[in-house]
Amino acid sequence: MSMFLNSTDWSFPVPIYYGPKRIDELPAICIKQDIQRPLIVTDSGSASLPFITKTLKSLNSSGLKASSFSGISPNPLDTEILTGKLVYKDGKHDAVIAIGGGSGMDGGKAISLMANNNYSLWDFDNDKSEIKDIKKFPPLICIPTTSGTGAETESTAMVTNTDLKMKLCVWHPNQKPIAAILDPELTLELPKNLTAWTGVDALVHAIEAYSINSLYSVADAMAIEALTLIGRNLRTVVKSPQDLEARGGMLIGSCLAGISFQKGLGLVHAISHMVGAIYNSQHGLTNAILLPKVLKFNQDTINHKVEVMNYATFGKTEGFDDFYSNICNLLDKLEIHRGLNSLGVDASKVSEIALKASKDAAALTNPRQATIPQLEKLISNSLVNAR
Repeated sequence: MSMFLNSTDWSFPVPIYYGPKRIDELPAICIKQDIQRPLIVTDSGSASLPFITKTLKSLNSSGLKASSFSGISPNPLDTEILTGKLVYKDGKHDAVIAIGGGSGMDGGKAISLMANNNYSLWDFDNDKSEIKDIKKFPPLICIPTTSGTGAETESTAMVTNTDLKMKLCVWHPNQKPIAAILDPELTLELPKNLTAWTGVDALVHAIEAYSINSLYSVADAMAIEALTLIGRNLRTVVKSPQDLEARGGMLIGSCLAGISFQKGLGLVHAISHMVGAIYNSQHGLTNAILLPKVLKFNQDTINHKVEVMNYATFGKTEGFDDFYSNICNLLDKLEIHRGLNSLGVDASKVSEIALKASKDAAALTNPRQATIPQLEKLISNSLVNAR
């Protein structure tokens, strides 16, 4: 039996329960943590999926009083988080279970930040000083249903500020998930396109984290292992979606990539966040389209790291040109769109996207700093033929 078909537990950076059918242990985890009235938060696209109904039934059959909130968009809005807080308070809930892809988990995590506090959501903006007199956060359990976001081990959540039309990151160092459940069976029914898009999202997390020129060896090690697992399994899960072993490898790779970007991210994410805020585009697909042009932009500052990434992902030992070609070939095989114009992005918004992207935290950790004119050129060159 493949090790990816086994169950195992990890304690770093939070308690992680990996393995097929581990979702069945959710009621026991809640009871052990003295949770009585959990609120499941998921995205609108996942609300009607069978495992949500099954999970609710399982919780309630175990003597808990669980309900769900699914009013979360693909790019969560601040207004939706406020609504979710009201649902949490009105239902007298005592915990949040965030289930889904990036949007479902971001929505749940953001609601957990606000649930017991009267601060504005944007008081939890990670660019601000730490706020004081925080009331205890409710227990938070994260359960990913895609192999891409890697958002299950931290409280960080990307939410669209509807006034600014910008995606911003909210979090608090005192809010950590008490458990993350990685059950590869939950990813089996993911459509081919979402499997590809979310898989490339995980790939980008690892590439951008490893490319940052700072001393963070733990993150680097996780990024390289993530690239190894993604390189071995991404094409398989797209071609053979019921391959549980490959799904398990991708889910672990995604989790490791998510941990690695505690080191930071780069211009792919800085631009993608703002495209998502303005056009409500799918995050992984947006990242995938932008990746080649950002690699080219960063070439001189990442040349010394490319051979390691190329070997981990593709088993090749050549330098930048080969790695770039391998990335573009992979995107072609995954049928990734070739330009941002396929997402509705047009030239009239380039300057706005560039200005907003320059303010994103991920732009600050990109290995090569970009001016606003350079960002405008990069985005313009990604509109029609980004590779």
